[in-house]
Amino acid sequence: MTEDIEKKEINWLDDICQGLERNRTAGRLGHALLISGPAGTGKRVLADWLCARYLAGSSGRERASGGPMRPVWPAQGRHHPDAMRISPEEGKARISVDQVRALVANIGLKSHAGGGKAAVIEPADAMTLNAANSLLKTLEEPPGDALIILVADTLSGMPATILSRCAMLRVSLPAPATALAWLAGLGDQADWAEALALAGGAPLRAVAFVREGKAELPARFRDDLGAVVAGKLGPLDAAARWAKADAVFAIGWLERLLRDLIRARVTGRSQAPAGVMPESVLQRMDSRNLFCYLDRLTRLRNQPPGSPNEQQVALESLLIPWAEGFRGEQEGLERPPTGASAGGGAG
Repeated sequence: MTEDIEKKEINWLDDICQGLERNRTAGRLGHALLISGPAGTGKRVLADWLCARYLAGSSGRERASGGPMRPVWPAQGRHHPDAMRISPEEGKARISVDQVRALVANIGLKSHAGGGKAAVIEPADAMTLNAANSLLKTLEEPPGDALIILVADTLSGMPATILSRCAMLRVSLPAPATALAWLAGLGDQADWAEALALAGGAPLRAVAFVREGKAELPARFRDDLGAVVAGKLGPLDAAARWAKADAVFAIGWLERLLRDLIRARVTGRSQAPAGVMPESVLQRMDSRNLFCYLDRLTRLRNQPPGSPNEQQVALESLLIPWAEGFRGEQEGLERPPTGASAGGGAG
């Protein structure tokens, strides 16, 4: 793939970037910013772009071309001595207190370029409670001209003490036409309309599905789910398959399936998902159980990311009701969901 295809400006963030630029040049950017929104909308690239613009300006050496005017995807990969980033270490699901303490110590040191410092924490909702607590004082009183950017797909798992100390910026899904036009410019031979639908409207997730060969996963999940309902495949075996394929995407796919099913029931156009269950089985289901199950899925998706083992256990808990015809799902709602998150993926 050519360099022109690999590096592409993200145009659906233009309004957000213009607002950030106005605040930055006017000195109103603040010291702590929390960027949230659906996975795959460019939040992480936006954070890197803002770091570059901020450091170019704070060093006093900003030029008209000081940093890209638009976020560029994939990230530029350029390293600035005053830029820091922390994410979960390899093989870990959480950001540890030691990582945050190291960042806090670093951000308190003198700037290499004589200006400010900038740090990105992502996903911020992966911080342990101790890690989040160790960041509080720095968020309240950042040393010097420091900018701390937190990036999160969901805010539900983050402490209120962190949220209250950050300016909030939400990145929304782009208009479908805008997203499709951008995807078409990548040069890949792909059904981008289908990929974008599978990705829930998030362009960067659509790219990941296509380039990682995950576009065929919904058909595989549908076949496995039909086998679970028919008693031909155990829910634990199916969960193991899904966890190996992509647990995060599987949870999101289940949620979309349930929403479509409930929407059809509510509008009186009830129809069993093809290949998943007979119509007669669907008609015998209590709609309240479907709503309870959807509530479990939503709560699970909003939890911080879990380890691979936790994700598989979560999938097991989600697939067992399909094998049991959703009997007792209202009682199961009272049990706290087992940890895993569908909020991961390209930001």
